[in-house]
This record gives sequence, structure tokens and C-alpha cells, in this order.
Amino acid sequence: MKGNLFNWIRYSLFGGVIPEGKKGIAVLGHRFYVGGRWDEIGQLQFDFMFAQGLRPEHVFLDIGCGSFRGGIHFIPYLNKGNYLAIEKEEELVQRGIENELGKELFDAKRPEIVITEAFEFTELSKVPDYSLSLSLFTHLSSADINLCMKNLRAFVNPGHRYYATFFEGGSDSERRRSHSLDHFEYTRTTIEKFGTEHGWETHYIGEWNHPRDLIMVLYTAR
Repeated sequence: MKGNLFNWIRYSLFGGVIPEGKKGIAVLGHRFYVGGRWDEIGQLQFDFMFAQGLRPEHVFLDIGCGSFRGGIHFIPYLNKGNYLAIEKEEELVQRGIENELGKELFDAKRPEIVITEAFEFTELSKVPDYSLSLSLFTHLSSADINLCMKNLRAFVNPGHRYYATFFEGGSDSERRRSHSLDHFEYTRTTIEKFGTEHGWETHYIGEWNHPRDLIMVLYTAR
């Protein structure tokens, strides 16, 4: 069922009319709007980044943090102030803070979250050592992926490691605009090109035990 969860919900139950943003979040809830399988995928991404060398003293950037499916694992682990995130849906962030993180953890760890639709990394107060986008490219047009790659490279230092997942398909998905509830696929060649065109070295990791067969790629800043 790779990539078909939201298509099934939208077209089978709601006739394909679920919008992005607050209305869509109200219909699906903050957990299912970001893909569901909350406990499984949240733990999976934390375990993966830990295996890649992420430690509490590192500054970590969650690109497209949603309602903190991964954040509920990263934030307690990292030192205070070392969890950074960007997200375009403020409603998801607010629901995540209220329903998942809780005020006590939020106040103790002081995660920094910037609401932006344009990948404005310069609004963050720290430069990260590691970045991760989990199921972000699966909802982005090539134009928006290029914007993300360009802006992030301009913000981080050489050697920065950016891990990203994508759906690998036989032909590239070329739609005019990104959509949080749509499904985008890219070829391996295109995924590598996103990196090389913006100052990154690309390492194709491939399968990493994701339940929906998302593929992992590592971009290292040159």
C-alpha cells in the first residue's frame, strides 16, 4: 500500500475533498494528518538518527516537524534548546505541543519551532549539525525541494548531514504545487540531482525498514 493511505481516505471516504491546513487537520486529526502509525514511525526515525551518531549535545533540525511524531522522541533526548524545527502548519504545531509534548516538557527543553512555507532556515537561532525530513519530499514539488536544498545549504556548515526520505518511482512527479495530502515520487537520479545542484554530496542509503517503503538518502554539505 505504498503511499496509498491518504489517497484511500480522501477518495474512498471523502470524495477527494479534504483540504490542506486547519480543515484537513480537523477531519483527520493531528496524528493521521501527518501519516499515522504514530508510535512505530516516531520511534523508527529516532532509532535511525541515533544509529547515525546523533547525541544529546548535537543541534538537530526537524524539517517539517508536523505534530512531533518524531519530536516526542528527539526533544527529551537532546540537550535544552538543541531541537530545532520548521513547519508550515501552525495548527499542527499547536496541537502537538498541547496533546503530545505537554507544557512541562516544552518548558524544560525549549524546542525552537519556526512557522514557514518558504524554508526560511535563517529564522532559526542555531545552526544544526544534523537535519532530517521524514516524509517531506513525498508531498513536495520539485521546485519546493530545490528551494529547501538551496536554502538549507546556504544556512549550514560544510559537513552537515541532511537525511531525507522519498518515494522512489519510475518517473518523476511533476505537479505545479506541493500538497500535504498528495503523493509524489522521484527517481533516484532526480533525488541525487537535487543535492548536486545545490552544493551537496549525495549518498543513496535505500531501504531502512520503513513500513511504507520510504527510501532514505543522505546529503552531506560540501
